[in-house]
Amino acid sequence: MTDARKNSLTYSDAGVDIDAGNSLVERIKPLVRSTRRPGADGEIGGFGGLFDLKAAGFEDPVLVAANDGVGTKLRIAIESGRLDTVGIDLVAMCVNDLIVQGAEPLFFLDYLSTGKLDPEEGEAIVAGIADGCRQAGCALIGGETAEMPGMYADKDFDLAGFAVGAAERGRLLPSGAVQSGDVILGLASSGVHSNGFSLVRKIVEIAGLSWDDPAPFAPDISLSEALLTPTRIYVRSLLETLRFTDRIKALAHITGGGFPENIPRVVPAGLAAEIDLEALAPPPVFSWLSSTGGIEPAEMLRTFNCGVGMIAIAAPEDVAALTASLGTNGETAQQIGVIVERDPSEPGVRYRGALGL
Repeated sequence: MTDARKNSLTYSDAGVDIDAGNSLVERIKPLVRSTRRPGADGEIGGFGGLFDLKAAGFEDPVLVAANDGVGTKLRIAIESGRLDTVGIDLVAMCVNDLIVQGAEPLFFLDYLSTGKLDPEEGEAIVAGIADGCRQAGCALIGGETAEMPGMYADKDFDLAGFAVGAAERGRLLPSGAVQSGDVILGLASSGVHSNGFSLVRKIVEIAGLSWDDPAPFAPDISLSEALLTPTRIYVRSLLETLRFTDRIKALAHITGGGFPENIPRVVPAGLAAEIDLEALAPPPVFSWLSSTGGIEPAEMLRTFNCGVGMIAIAAPEDVAALTASLGTNGETAQQIGVIVERDPSEPGVRYRGALGL
């Protein structure tokens, strides 16, 4: 009779290390606690995360939810071994989508899937997520880590994030008051942010550069460090502005699809955004991408933020006060266009002037 125990297999034999997963949970508990806020105790380990809206101070809230990932920017992080910033990107891509609707981010959950779980690397990734949550003022209340051999190579991983926020009923954006003559303000980005990286990586390949080479547009740092600059999180500055003024009529997060895809989402039918390209001041990374890749201005504006990560729309008489408030709260904002009438056959965004690349 054959002893079945001689052929006994374990989950570890199949490439999944439960002990590594448990080790990661212990490593990240202090990071999770660092994101505590009213409404959440910042502990993990249960089957679900809890949030108390009453403790957070809401009276008649409307919940707003968003989810996103980091895209192929992760490829640069994996190949360069720089894993401590992509978690910030993950949070930013979700919470910036909440604030444009006037919602305060309350809590965040993450999903990390990998071919081979390394607790130290996992901790670095979650440290970035916790950093992003602290920047946004939201609690990291849970998540999931999946070790999936056969789906991913050992060092490969993917990230997904899920954020929930709330706004008092009647305070959601856009307000519905956007009209012709309103002013468009552009809030400066921190760089490429987290979209268009398939094209970025193609350009780096064409240039024959490695991630450790000095960045051609920022020679004091490596190319990977420059391109992994985290997405700017606009939550705290915009929340502070929204709490003390109702001058903002609409906000738009400039991500995938750039100007022509994102701005029309908050502009009523019959109106268009007219952007003064000469008012934009694209950081050097965009000039390098354009020149090295031979990318036309229209394609740059459709793919990248070109130095503007968020736009705000306001009445002309409110622009000075709004710009001052945003500046006090750490944002660099300037007028980049106006809202104009448009024929239904015309695009939702039109340009004047030339993009200074």
